[in-house]
Amino acid sequence: MRNFNVGVIGATGMVGQRFVTLLADHPWFKIKVLAASERSAGKTYREAVGDKWAMKTPIPENIGDMVVMDAVKDMEKIAASVDFVFCAIVMPTSEEITALEESYAKLECPVVSNNKEHRHCPDVPMLIPECNSDHIAVIETQRKRLGTKRGFIAVKPNCSIQSYVPALHPLRGYGLKTVLACNYQAISGASKTFETWPEMVDNLIPFIKGEEQKSEIEPMKIWGEIKDGVIVPAEKPLITTQCLRVPVSDGHTSAVFVKFDRKPEKEEILRAWREFKGEPQFLGLPSAPKQFLNYFEEDNRPQAKLDRDLEGGMAVSIGRLREDTLFDYKFVCLSHNTLRGAAGGGVLAAELLAAKGYFD
Repeated sequence: MRNFNVGVIGATGMVGQRFVTLLADHPWFKIKVLAASERSAGKTYREAVGDKWAMKTPIPENIGDMVVMDAVKDMEKIAASVDFVFCAIVMPTSEEITALEESYAKLECPVVSNNKEHRHCPDVPMLIPECNSDHIAVIETQRKRLGTKRGFIAVKPNCSIQSYVPALHPLRGYGLKTVLACNYQAISGASKTFETWPEMVDNLIPFIKGEEQKSEIEPMKIWGEIKDGVIVPAEKPLITTQCLRVPVSDGHTSAVFVKFDRKPEKEEILRAWREFKGEPQFLGLPSAPKQFLNYFEEDNRPQAKLDRDLEGGMAVSIGRLREDTLFDYKFVCLSHNTLRGAAGGGVLAAELLAAKGYFD
């Protein structure tokens, strides 16, 4: 695999910082550009981030002295100097983010986005690479719409769905009928730490704006089919969710209840999880976990503090599978929200796209 020069748009935010740490020593991708808002432009990355650095490791030595560019004003220069960009920028309105990402794509610079703005476009793949790698085929349709040869946009889904959708995915052959998922979300999902959000200590907030709608709608696109060059969302299963903010630094946990058209045996479910592999595992992508779905036999697992970093934070942990009185089964699952659920998932999606030749 050849090396690619990449840019990080929105590099000073929490997800942008995570992209920086993941890319600093990546075997395929080299950070060529860091970009952010006008107020950060012209400063070194270390100066622009200042005391807002939220990662557990220091700013990488080879990155700290890079000068931050203006994501909007320097767009043409950025697009000309990289093979593609990761986008995690925060802007005042969704319309501005939509316009920014499309502008980069139209400058023939592919965009791998962490943002929500293009998730529901039928010709934009929204990737959990182990589950729907085939959806990248719609990029051909998108390029025709945008009038580009190289440029396109690919996105990753919301962090809230990336523990339970992978756990449900290999069970679809039994006919997923009804799913209830209660999602307990870490504070880093709001780009916060306990130092910046002391109100979350010894607290739980039973509402996160927009999360339940995303958690119910986005899986249907993941499980959708390509028809006439676009993604048509699945019609089943019926999904209902609740999303709560809990006093955990990293790691989203979901309590999942599921009913099937044809109820499998417990051992069939365990075997499906144990044997499941997706395209990233078959291709041996650098960020792909060797064992994507990991089942714990212990009654008190998975736990965020113990299991969120499994396989570099890119694996999904599952436990407590048992029969239910109202549904067929219930279980608990966990994923790292800023790794698998955000920047790490974006890097893995980019690796898939690179391996399939979409950045050539």
